[in-house]
Amino acid sequence: MSTKSLKARKNKLSSATNQIDFLEGGIFAEGDLPRFKDKISGTGNFPLKPKKLEILQINLGYMCNQVCSHCHVDAGPDRKEIMSMETMLQCLEVIKTTGAHTLDLTGGAPEMHPDFRWFVEEASKAGISDFIVRSNLTIILANKKYHDLPEFFKRHKVHVVSSLPFYKKEKTDKQRGNGVFDKSIKALQMLNNAGYARESSGLKLDLVYNPAGAFLPTNQEAMERDFKEALKKDFDIDFNNLFAITNLPISRFLEYLIASENYEDYMYSLVEAYNPAAVENVMCTNTISVSWDGWLYDCDFNQMLELKVNSKVKHISDYNEGLLNNREIIISQHCYGCTAGAGSSCQGSVTK
Repeated sequence: MSTKSLKARKNKLSSATNQIDFLEGGIFAEGDLPRFKDKISGTGNFPLKPKKLEILQINLGYMCNQVCSHCHVDAGPDRKEIMSMETMLQCLEVIKTTGAHTLDLTGGAPEMHPDFRWFVEEASKAGISDFIVRSNLTIILANKKYHDLPEFFKRHKVHVVSSLPFYKKEKTDKQRGNGVFDKSIKALQMLNNAGYARESSGLKLDLVYNPAGAFLPTNQEAMERDFKEALKKDFDIDFNNLFAITNLPISRFLEYLIASENYEDYMYSLVEAYNPAAVENVMCTNTISVSWDGWLYDCDFNQMLELKVNSKVKHISDYNEGLLNNREIIISQHCYGCTAGAGSSCQGSVTK
């Protein structure tokens, strides 16, 4: 299909329905590439079923102080969707009884929710073994009211997972905006000063890498070594792990692929890099994603496409872990992004 035709079919990708239609149609209407369903059927993985629930991921809202070019959430300062107190209380009840060992708070910038600190304080009482907050780092410097976040995180033993596209300024600012790199470095230094990633502190600080263009991440372990060496040498910064996450063709990244005339090539690269071993450990098999308004999804990518779980239980107010564990996972063409190469999840590569 020609680039002109792709652009014509794009029209407006502002809605999840339009994005799904485009992914399901587009070049796939030509029959050149297999449906994801057919691909995993060929390796005995369809229907895709969950394993034991390990991670409860909660999105507190799409409000963010940044507007990143690759953002699959389409977050930004103009987004007003935030979780209500009623839904927060429902989430807290689930956190107290869930069999999951990890609580993962995300956004947008979750710290911008007006009740974020209260929620962290209440959730930390539940005894979850790994309490993650996904931070874009720059929020720590965005306003004086956030400057003490490193100490707040430390007090509640929060595991900080932070975004840093690269260890050089040019690539980071290109993806996330002018000045983001310098602010991110300062925030990382503040976290280090609070004890994060320091030996014997028990305070974990991990970084997330997303490619800055229409290509897959390279070897995660090799990148982690490069990041650690560069950040230590140039800024005396320490961190624990690097998570390499493949950009999925939805939301802003899908729009970028089309505008840059890279959509077809990128989709071909994902399909050609399909790895059956990655299917076994994709995050939708051990995760439940909760949206800001309480709906349940197999992952946060499905959340952005409004593909709710295939279960009688669809909202946090009716949460039933037993029923959810018996569901079939909703899949579509974007799932190639999580099964390409070493695989991809919110915790990085899923295979060695």
